[in-house]
Amino acid sequence: MAPTYATADRVDLDALHRFVAERHHATLVTTKQSGGLQISPVTCGLDAQGRIVVSTYPQRAKTVNIRRSSAVTLCIHSDEWNGPYVQIDGTAEVIDLPDSVEPLVDYYRAIAGEHPDWDEYRQAMVTQGKSIIRIAIDTWGPIATGGFPPPAQDQPADESNG
Repeated sequence: MAPTYATADRVDLDALHRFVAERHHATLVTTKQSGGLQISPVTCGLDAQGRIVVSTYPQRAKTVNIRRSSAVTLCIHSDEWNGPYVQIDGTAEVIDLPDSVEPLVDYYRAIAGEHPDWDEYRQAMVTQGKSIIRIAIDTWGPIATGGFPPPAQDQPADESNG
């Protein structure tokens, strides 16, 4: 059996958007008041403006942390554990009710398509007190896969490989 080699493909913003739009599992990293890191598994989508969106509640640690420090990092995962992933650094904002309702509709569409009853969905978001996190993409790494390190002749001398 031939070994599977790790990859690290640099992509432009359009290719990054396509990659993110097809994947909805991520790990979000925010900064705690103590300076430590808060790590949260999240479901995410990509809005029409190319921002990553995450549904949340105002009292969640990630939300409180973002209000204090807007710098975040995400690792966007594939559905399969050994699939491609990408690290994204961005600037986040939190939008609360009532302004969060329509962005939450867009979030749902990005992840699951059309809802059978949008009025019911909107009311549920209000009843649940939902907020939304929007993350503007600042920088990103390569789209990477795991595996064995590539043979030395295939590795760039000055770049890390995942």
